Amino acid sequence: MCSSKLNCSFHASPPSLRYDPHSRPLSNLKPTFILAPCQRINNSCTTRFEVGFQTSLRRSRGDPATKIAAAAMLHQNPVVSDLIATGVSDKKKSKKLWAAAMWTGSNPVVSDLCSAVVSAAVIFAFLQLWKETAKHGLDQKLNRKLVHISIGLVFMLCWPIFSSGHRGALFAAFTPGVNIIRMLLIGSGMWKDEATVKSMSRFGDRRELLRGPLYYALTITGACAIYWRTSPVAIAAICNLCAGDGVADIVGRRFGRQKIPYNKNKSIAGSVAMALAGFLASVGFMCYFASFGYVEKSWEMLLGFLVVSLASAFVESLPISTELDDNLTVTLTSILLGHLVF
Repeated sequence: MCSSKLNCSFHASPPSLRYDPHSRPLSNLKPTFILAPCQRINNSCTTRFEVGFQTSLRRSRGDPATKIAAAAMLHQNPVVSDLIATGVSDKKKSKKLWAAAMWTGSNPVVSDLCSAVVSAAVIFAFLQLWKETAKHGLDQKLNRKLVHISIGLVFMLCWPIFSSGHRGALFAAFTPGVNIIRMLLIGSGMWKDEATVKSMSRFGDRRELLRGPLYYALTITGACAIYWRTSPVAIAAICNLCAGDGVADIVGRRFGRQKIPYNKNKSIAGSVAMALAGFLASVGFMCYFASFGYVEKSWEMLLGFLVVSLASAFVESLPISTELDDNLTVTLTSILLGHLVF
């Protein structure tokens, strides 16, 4: 006999009743409640109450909007999934979106190819922007550093739209890889592009593109193809090169009255700005990639970014960086030291 006092508890519903957000759209489900009879467990009564979902098939058959939502949830890339899902409300485009969703969802190579096209379009748009600012009289040195800061960081923002694994990394590296060829062609004189030369060189000499800009493209391509978005080394290398070195030049020219004793071409303000900008950008991208689950935020990683940024700023201030190229020395410092601290 059961005692007069009932102990009620909740139990997980059967697998068939559980809601899986990656298997069917929420709009296609309706709640189901199950109240099981009193059961005798350890000389007491337990009432089992379950909540689940059942699929309603009235809307799913032949409804393109529902199919698109399902394809969005089935897509392996959460960013692409959200982009697909935005088209659900537009019934005129439903069939086209459904076909595109199924094609890219079932073919990861096509998905990565589309992501490469999107990232290339974004980078091209920024390059065109800085070309126009150079044509319209923006200070050449400032314009060059704005290109330096923005391109690499904006490109890293596009990494989550690619798939995981080596294939996604190679597709992502395609865009900066093409830029390597572009720097070689323009720098050697085989391709005439005065706007690019003006926006990326210090003195308007095309041969300058064979040094700093070429090292810049090589760094981003290598960090992407070799380390990818799961490695703090890639974050440190690109952030110290783009944000750190770029901000150092801008701040140093404006506020760099007090020079470093061992290098009169560098200022204390510029070096401090480089360390701070590189560190903050690294922490920002650590949080950004952690939101997608690519890296795990930790105080150890944050401390590692600080060490790498300080070391990169110190190496950039040395006379050897002026003789070689700070794009090269900062990158090598970030990668080599990154392997030690991460």
